[in-house]
Amino acid sequence: MRVLVAGSHGQVGRHLVRLLSEAGHEARAMIRDDSQAGEMEALGGTPVVADLEGDPSPAAKGCDAIVFTAGGGPGSGAAKKETVDRQGAVKLIDAAGEHGVRRYVMVSAMGADDPESGSEGMRPYLRAKGQADDALRESGLDFTIVRPGRLTDDPATGRVDAAASLGRRGEITREDTARVLLATLTATNTHGKTFEVLDGDTPIDEAVNAL
Repeated sequence: MRVLVAGSHGQVGRHLVRLLSEAGHEARAMIRDDSQAGEMEALGGTPVVADLEGDPSPAAKGCDAIVFTAGGGPGSGAAKKETVDRQGAVKLIDAAGEHGVRRYVMVSAMGADDPESGSEGMRPYLRAKGQADDALRESGLDFTIVRPGRLTDDPATGRVDAAASLGRRGEITREDTARVLLATLTATNTHGKTFEVLDGDTPIDEAVNAL
């Protein structure tokens, strides 16, 4: 499978590029400039220069799936959340339709359906994520929306809790999040679904296949 990873230079994205390569897939690692190419190649990815705040559409040509892991990043203002987290995601939704890419996996966030419940600083991020999720649901694509809890750099455990609603908040490692994305890509039972995921007790493949 040829997979475009938007946000490949982010922490979850780097894990995902490596995992895709190890699993025998072709990871097209979207980067903003050539200076990031060497790192992506070292992870097993094929660098593709494209800008979510410009026109990323050509990067989707010839792909079988898109995984959107990009984000404005901690400390960025509301404007960046709008141009990257919402508009960037929507541009790639449109690109998927243009280039016949059926599969689209979105990394969203817990609380995106109710942004006003978040702290003042989190609301612009949650609004952007929620609006991007809505656009994906309406796209007609074979989508899955994955909503991890607070991301940590702890070692991966390979075990998670996953459900449409977990009824609690918590954490999940960045590497386990990437492993969930990898499992989700080929899990047809997740098409058209939105689910939350946290550190837990169930092996990742089993948790994803049970959704």
